[in-house]
Amino acid sequence: MNELNNFLSVIDSQIGGSQWFVFLLLGTGLFFTIYLKFPQFRYLRHSIRIVRGKFDRKGDEGDTSHFQALTTALSGTVGTGNIAGVALAIHLGGPAALFWMLVTAAVGMTTKFVEVTLSHKYREKASDGSIAGGPMYYMRKRLNIHLKNKKVIKTGTVMGALFAVATILSSFGTGNLPQINSIANSMFETFGLNHVLTGGVLAVLLAMVILGGIKRIAKVTSRLVPIMAIVYFLGAVMVIAFNYQNIIPSIAAIVGDVFTGTAAVGGFLGGSIAFAFNRGVNRGLFSNEAGQGSAPIAHAAARAHEPVSEGLVALLEPFIDTIIICSLTGLVILSSGVWQEKLPNQFQETDLLVLEGQYMDSEPADQEQLYRFLAGENNLNLFTGSLTVTEGAIENQPTILHSRSVAENVFVWQNNELYTGAIQFNAGKLVSQPGLTMSGLSLMHSAPLTTIAFTRSWLGDYGKYIVAIGLLMFAFSTAISWSYYGGRAVTYLFGIKGVIYYRIVYVIGFFLASFTDTTIVWTLSGITIALMTIPNLIGILTLHKEMKTEVQQFWKEWYEHFPGKDLPGI
Repeated sequence: MNELNNFLSVIDSQIGGSQWFVFLLLGTGLFFTIYLKFPQFRYLRHSIRIVRGKFDRKGDEGDTSHFQALTTALSGTVGTGNIAGVALAIHLGGPAALFWMLVTAAVGMTTKFVEVTLSHKYREKASDGSIAGGPMYYMRKRLNIHLKNKKVIKTGTVMGALFAVATILSSFGTGNLPQINSIANSMFETFGLNHVLTGGVLAVLLAMVILGGIKRIAKVTSRLVPIMAIVYFLGAVMVIAFNYQNIIPSIAAIVGDVFTGTAAVGGFLGGSIAFAFNRGVNRGLFSNEAGQGSAPIAHAAARAHEPVSEGLVALLEPFIDTIIICSLTGLVILSSGVWQEKLPNQFQETDLLVLEGQYMDSEPADQEQLYRFLAGENNLNLFTGSLTVTEGAIENQPTILHSRSVAENVFVWQNNELYTGAIQFNAGKLVSQPGLTMSGLSLMHSAPLTTIAFTRSWLGDYGKYIVAIGLLMFAFSTAISWSYYGGRAVTYLFGIKGVIYYRIVYVIGFFLASFTDTTIVWTLSGITIALMTIPNLIGILTLHKEMKTEVQQFWKEWYEHFPGKDLPGI
């Protein structure tokens, strides 16, 4: 597992975790924000009118309403990114990471507006009569290069095929594996339910829903999304209100740490400006998926005669998903203070690292060395050798790092009993033994951190049930939507007959990921997100002039539909 995670981490560092990817993503959003004159602010209220059906025409072609398309797309974005992803971003980069998540969402509103508009324009009918669309269709139809001698360089065809393959991979890396993994971890943390049991039951339910196609998916998600959003919102407000004295300091840290980085506090060893920026943007993309090209697949099925109208509906998604829901989660984690506390937990092997010698995070000099080591700025000697354990306690214990913090009160277990014997380490990593686990006090991240944060209110331990149930509904609906995205990509590549085989593999993968290491799942997710996003961003940048023309034509029709009303124009 460690070797696999290291291999995936190297790949992720070169694409999704690299600075150039972050600049490409934000740069595209900023370009369209300026080029289209800040549509995310000027057109927001018009988006709401379209969702309410005010611009509909009788006979508009499609499988779903605007609202159903919005909730289906939201169910694909509102998931573990809002609960586990925010916690992971803060854990890695400190409070400033939340600031960059919000910036990503603000410019992402424009990116999503553009990608949905272009994809909706070039949608098609599948052989079964359903509507199929997504970036692969506009790529194939508009990005081929036509030479003067009538020869065609099929760049768009190749890009479309690559995007479709990436969508299939990302349906597992974004919508499948991390969703059930977070659900299973949360159910184990809250109710003590076995990961395999959780995965098995939900895999059966998933199969029952996705076999019904987009109409059943839209029907389920249009009911799940509003309910889960309200429950989660109320629970988050209770935590923030309970810790009201920390609201202003938390907001100050989110903004202030952007320019200074986050200093070490509690068990948190510090966060650099660059790391907060990178992780904030990366997790922001995972949460709202702006630029990834997934939402256009759901919106392609919406009944609309104007592509721009559906683009305006999609513009609401990053606002709801990240600016509202992720902000709430971030304030819950920061105001409760759990992000800097060492909490009792069972250690995961990929988060575990043992150093030679003793380092104390209470000593400023040691703290500095550890921070620079975790930031990749210096090297410390990794422990290789054997440690003696007596009734769970490690003799002559070196420095044990878990979740980027110095672990305390560490005990070793085997088959749920205190272990006596020897444990082996190679280059700082535990050499696995059957049934062997380690536990103690350390920082936490992802869904378990948010779960703990929700207990810091008047509800006490009952607060964790809000996260467990909210995560169950959020993540399960995300898995449902992404099965549709992957199915549309399979249809594009192999035809409608290949979808049933894809769905079978999708359900099996969903089950297996319920008991797979969390860190590996998140690393794989970062890779698959980048593989989808890069060709889509290149595609929409290439068609920027066509996008402006579409918007101009739309507002002329809007004025004809609503004579005498304001005309935002462009």
